[in-house]
Amino acid sequence: MVDYKKIDQSDVSFFQSIVGEEYVLTDAASTDAFGHDQTEDFSFPPEVVILPRQTEEIAKIVAYCNEKLIPVTPVGAQTGLSGGALSIHGGVALGLKRMNQIISIDEKNQQVITEPGVITQVLQEAVIEKGLYYACDPSSRGSCFIGGNIAENAGGPRAVKYGVTKDWVLNLEVVLPNGEIVWTGANTLKNSTGYNLTQLMVGSEGTLGIVTKIVLKLIPYPPKNVVMLAPFYEAAKACEAVSAIFRAGITPSALEFMERDAIDWMLKSDTEVTLDIPDNIQAHLLIEIDGDDLDVIYKQCEKVAEVLEQFDCSEILFADTEAQKDNLWRMRRRIGEAVKSNSIYKEEDTVVPRYELPTLLKGVKEIGSRYGFQSVCYGHAGDGNLHVNIIKGSLDDNAWKNELPKAIREIFELTVSLGGTLSGEHGIGYVQKEYMDIAFTDTSLNLMKGIKTLFDPKGILNPGKVFNS
Repeated sequence: MVDYKKIDQSDVSFFQSIVGEEYVLTDAASTDAFGHDQTEDFSFPPEVVILPRQTEEIAKIVAYCNEKLIPVTPVGAQTGLSGGALSIHGGVALGLKRMNQIISIDEKNQQVITEPGVITQVLQEAVIEKGLYYACDPSSRGSCFIGGNIAENAGGPRAVKYGVTKDWVLNLEVVLPNGEIVWTGANTLKNSTGYNLTQLMVGSEGTLGIVTKIVLKLIPYPPKNVVMLAPFYEAAKACEAVSAIFRAGITPSALEFMERDAIDWMLKSDTEVTLDIPDNIQAHLLIEIDGDDLDVIYKQCEKVAEVLEQFDCSEILFADTEAQKDNLWRMRRRIGEAVKSNSIYKEEDTVVPRYELPTLLKGVKEIGSRYGFQSVCYGHAGDGNLHVNIIKGSLDDNAWKNELPKAIREIFELTVSLGGTLSGEHGIGYVQKEYMDIAFTDTSLNLMKGIKTLFDPKGILNPGKVFNS
């Protein structure tokens, strides 16, 4: 256990000399505001919040903290769901919201260079104006930062066709824990030169370095799409239909699963979304097909409908107007928020090969029955990514604190036994590190810890995340 230095006035004065007094915050309101993300109800306020504007400022701050043994936690938009931005050892919260410029959009090479504090949707809309596309779109895309997406290797609904964040990153400017500034790769589509440091940084959850500039590849924007909402009498049948769609030769641009409870809670919390659901419907698939030619898209939709009929699907809604599509996508994107507003919860980000989704869903419900908790499930079914929201409901505090971790371990053991793993897109962070032994051998974990030690020998950067020690 590292004996970290407590911050004193001399430290604050140094930070102020780098970024200015107004961007060094020590009042309780500010530190409390930076003490949480969207992970349950955790609160770990830092001792000081620093809001740099330039890479060089970050380098000086981190080098100083490394010398003084002050922990540094990078903080983006605080939309994370694994506790990655929690300052659990106090120290510095390094807020990146002022680093919010899109530096350049290279239309000739179909690339964009951006700072980490740019909101993902803002980036998407900026490149769409140029006829280009950055497809990664987490449900929090309207508020999350692209830097946070890099840290967690975020996915979202359209990852099923277009890949997750790592598939779009070409190069990164990174401040290392000792204050050195490096570029990890090259602005090229192919790069077989040395170890792939770029991909090592993506998904490293701010534990190896602080990303300060990002080079992303882009593709031409697909101008047309159709969205289908398919209701099912049985949730397991909806899950079974997922892999069948791909086996029929169709790759949707999105394929989302939503249990009945998830939609019901969302409809109660958002009166702008309208949907009539018969009592006997237990789940829905939201399916999007995109491309350049509407005739081709409609033919693919017809083929999908033929597949769904084999799984006891009810009447399918085809949304081809923008208003209909917006209504359905708003419903899907608001589900997480609706679940969180109904109860204390824990969210697990399980992912399995898509054919195993029905077995995973069945197993989650069986484990919940034995341990006495309700679960509300939804997620990116096309990727086999099931978000399992465990609801506290009537569980007493003892069961929630002492028994539920056993149930979560069983869920993860089931997931891994099906060929899956602990997290598809939320990361490990603070809340899932206790379960890393399920997914990895001691040898693999020691290799990862060795990488962390090589990058950050003093352990100052986002300590207490990913690993127990």
